Amino acid sequence: MLQISFIRANQERVLEGLKTRNFRDDDLQLVQQAVELDDQRKHLQKEHDDLLARANQLAKAIGELYKSGQRDEAETKKAEVAELKTKTKTLHEQLQNSETALVDLLLKIPNVPHPSVPAGASDEDNEVRQDWTQPLPELDGEALPHWDLAKKYNLIDFELGAKITGSGFPLFRGQGSRLQRALINFFLDEARRAGYEEIVPPLLVNESTARATGQLPDKEGQMYYVEKDDLYLIPTAEVPITNILRDVILEEKDFPIKMTGYTPCFRREAGAYGKDVRGLNRVHQFDKVEIVQATLPEQSYATLDSMVAQIEQLLQKLELPYRILRLCGGDLGFTSALTFDFEVYSAAQKRWLEVSSVSNFETFQSNRLRLRYRDENRKTQLAHTLNGSALALARIIAALLENNQTADGIRIPSVLQPYTGFNMIS
Repeated sequence: MLQISFIRANQERVLEGLKTRNFRDDDLQLVQQAVELDDQRKHLQKEHDDLLARANQLAKAIGELYKSGQRDEAETKKAEVAELKTKTKTLHEQLQNSETALVDLLLKIPNVPHPSVPAGASDEDNEVRQDWTQPLPELDGEALPHWDLAKKYNLIDFELGAKITGSGFPLFRGQGSRLQRALINFFLDEARRAGYEEIVPPLLVNESTARATGQLPDKEGQMYYVEKDDLYLIPTAEVPITNILRDVILEEKDFPIKMTGYTPCFRREAGAYGKDVRGLNRVHQFDKVEIVQATLPEQSYATLDSMVAQIEQLLQKLELPYRILRLCGGDLGFTSALTFDFEVYSAAQKRWLEVSSVSNFETFQSNRLRLRYRDENRKTQLAHTLNGSALALARIIAALLENNQTADGIRIPSVLQPYTGFNMIS
């Protein structure tokens, strides 16, 4: 959530940022409405404070009047104090309503994009930051997509998963299960070597937690909700891990804070039938290793670059063709100031599959989290937060199966063989 003080001081920048996000004129009015609500809040606050100050002055005067024997005048002023208390109570309610209305409105305003974010309406306008320069893998005419490979080698049973739960809940078995576990352990080990503390977080979160990282109210329709317990299944480990820092005040020496965690992720993603959503291309439950950092504002974009480099190394070690995209304003997440997406090439499908997003939220999340630090002058400031998928397994497995298929089976990349215990799926 943007701070109202930031919006007031940077109205033109905020408006230009919303235009980069492809906001329409009606949506742009949110900025002016926020300023007007803040003006109203300030006016009510001043009026409220003035009445309290007047009531306090009268209370002191009443005591003196009683002491000096001026009882009638004291009683008159007591009646005035009673009237002031009634007005103060009414103003207090109006002030609370005004503050609530302002927060509700601020929750509708997304983060301001970084100046490097290109304008655009959809993923077609994303900018290629780094493209694959080598020849893309070519498979022979008998090459199979991963959903057929999964069936041929008894790795993933999509039908049985649908029987047990529903469409989009794959069931891994045999060497498919071992490959899944191998990737999780590999990703966690790589994050640990990069200095991240491993976290095993809860898989369900309350409303305050989901709101603090921006899933609510923006992504409410994408989250599974347990109504009886008023809890949400997590769509990403970012949510519980980042909330470790909620309502925390840190020192500058505490940064950077680096945390990683593996979790299953649950998303109510709807999609049309067809090849783009077949198999592991789009599922409701998938495994993912997430990396989260909190850092000083002046260091956050260098941190973003280091996280991009870390994810890039993972894909290089897995021997997967990849490219990096800078998301345009129309494709940028609600909470993000700048996001880079990683895509790997799926040779059998002949298409790119998104496997990671790494984002800098600047102070947008930390404002909701109330994550602060004391600067050199001992004043509290908002920290910057970042996160990235390192990596999401479903589409990684899809690309690994397709790109490494041979006449003798499916080759396992050498970096994973110590984790799988086998070098071929056959």
